[in-house]
Amino acid sequence: MTVLQVADLRFGYAGDTLFENVTFTLALGERAALVAPNGAGKSTLLRLIAKEIEPDGGMSVIKKETTFGYYRQSHELAAKGDVLGAFLSGFADVVRLREELTLAQENAGSGEARALEHLATVTDQYHLARGDELEREVAILAHKLGFTDADLARPVASLSGGERGRLQLGVVLSQEPQLLLLDEPTNHLDLDTIGWLESWLVRYRGAVLVVSHDRQFLDNLCPTTMELGTRGLRVYNQKYSDYAVLRQEDLARERALMERQQSFIDKTEDFIRKNIAGQKTKQAQSRRKMLDKLDRVDKPEDVWQVAEKIRFRFAPAARSGDIMLDCKGLHAARGGRALFAGVEILVRRGERIGVVGPNGSGKTTLLKLLAGRGLPADEGTVKRGTNLQEGYFDQHLGEVDPTLTAVDNVRTVRGDFTVEAARQYLARFRFWGDDPLRVVSGFSGGERSRLALAKLLLEPRNLLFLDEPTNHLDIPAAEILEEALVGFDGTVILVSHDRRFLENVTTRIVSVRDGVVDIYPGGFKDYVAAHLAPVKKEEPRPAPRKKEATSSVTRDDERAKKQSYEAQRQATRDREKRKRRVEELEGLIAAGEKQLGELRDTLKEDPGGDWAKVAKMAAEEQALSKRVDAMMAEWTKLSETRG
Repeated sequence: MTVLQVADLRFGYAGDTLFENVTFTLALGERAALVAPNGAGKSTLLRLIAKEIEPDGGMSVIKKETTFGYYRQSHELAAKGDVLGAFLSGFADVVRLREELTLAQENAGSGEARALEHLATVTDQYHLARGDELEREVAILAHKLGFTDADLARPVASLSGGERGRLQLGVVLSQEPQLLLLDEPTNHLDLDTIGWLESWLVRYRGAVLVVSHDRQFLDNLCPTTMELGTRGLRVYNQKYSDYAVLRQEDLARERALMERQQSFIDKTEDFIRKNIAGQKTKQAQSRRKMLDKLDRVDKPEDVWQVAEKIRFRFAPAARSGDIMLDCKGLHAARGGRALFAGVEILVRRGERIGVVGPNGSGKTTLLKLLAGRGLPADEGTVKRGTNLQEGYFDQHLGEVDPTLTAVDNVRTVRGDFTVEAARQYLARFRFWGDDPLRVVSGFSGGERSRLALAKLLLEPRNLLFLDEPTNHLDIPAAEILEEALVGFDGTVILVSHDRRFLENVTTRIVSVRDGVVDIYPGGFKDYVAAHLAPVKKEEPRPAPRKKEATSSVTRDDERAKKQSYEAQRQATRDREKRKRRVEELEGLIAAGEKQLGELRDTLKEDPGGDWAKVAKMAAEEQALSKRVDAMMAEWTKLSETRG
């Protein structure tokens, strides 16, 4: 059942169109990723769907009586009440009864018969409204999001920004609406919680439209990827990683089509110029009319092209010694709670170490101790190697002065830079036009992150400490940072919850969990394999069976044999069914590939000016290619099952 319909949606600011021709639908059970670089309008599109702002054209309709939840990046929560009350805020009747029950419990302390009778009545109403059951369900959800039983009684006003983000997510999920709009839901989640959220959303029966820069999250959750551009959407029935490959193939095909048409136009215009006043005037006039009527193929829009222009380059640094850090007996406590103790880590030149663990476990604290930024009460020794040139990226972006412009921030590090030199340097980080002259307090999170990285890379470094460096970066920027770190000659110690980033960058993992620090050789994939490997347990010995009557044993044996026989028959039928489907797919794939070959050969030929036909054939080729890919995926899966 379709719950969301968007048709020809258009929106812009100050006369500039942000996007137009946005059309798609979502049905119950569908999960789609909305992707584009920062600033393309993804969050704006979600706000239009949620009716928070009005479009310039087109429409967005949520089916009548469809419940929907919207998780915003801004975490707009009322600062009153406690955490449990906030979790229940989507259930107005329960919240009202809960408040009334609390008041009745206070009044019942007087011992008056009327107060006690009222308490009994309100208690019954609370039970009938499923208040107790909802509280239990919400408490379980809260624990999954990192809140303890004690946290549920905390005032909302006391929560940090990250805790508010997790609370807002819990408030949205607890209502289990039929349509979910999620804008960067993993930003404040640790690895464990991201994994739980993925599994929760995969089981969720409603429709999901999610904006995220977490590539692994998108791959695991969304079988559909929608790319937002100024001209509309490109929709792929593929996970993000496959979409990233297919879109490049589509763009190459569309560019080739445009170039062939332009070549045809150039030749035709040349013929017209040479013959408009000669013996072939009529032919030239005829071709001019044909060009006037020609449906021109536009240059394909590559929404990631500008985003990919960012350049992270590390200035050449001095060669350090082989041992960067020799850490012994590290101990830290915060808020009266010990985070870790007795930690010993030896960091060698060229290593890229990832620090992982749940929120609040002490990852950032450990990073600060290694960087020499710990508190006076922290214990242990960190012996530093020779020729170290260190740099630190703070996830809270404390190295960036919000009162200064981007240019002035750069010049605090490089005072020898002129304003123009600073602007040229910032252009490498996608700050163009007047952006470098803007005051940083008006920057987005992504812009601040890019500026912090720009400042970090201004000076030679051979040892980098990075605390959540990809938190506000869009996908291209994160991927370019990955490439830069993999090619970095120095040593990197980083904290991150981005699994794809950890997979691509790290060579060793340090896990901080429940007061214990474990070190895993190998990269993040090796850590996951070791961390998630099932523990083999000794099989319990079967208890001695009591003697039973022969007739009973016989009946049980007969029943077991019958069940086994039926299971074998069903398995045989299933195998035969798979075999027939595999044979059917082989025929369909062969026919499809033959048809694809014919279509592609035809597309290479001179279209003779019939570009409408070419465009139609190109669309057919793209659709057929996707169908063949889907059949190949099914054939592979069934073939593996047969084996």
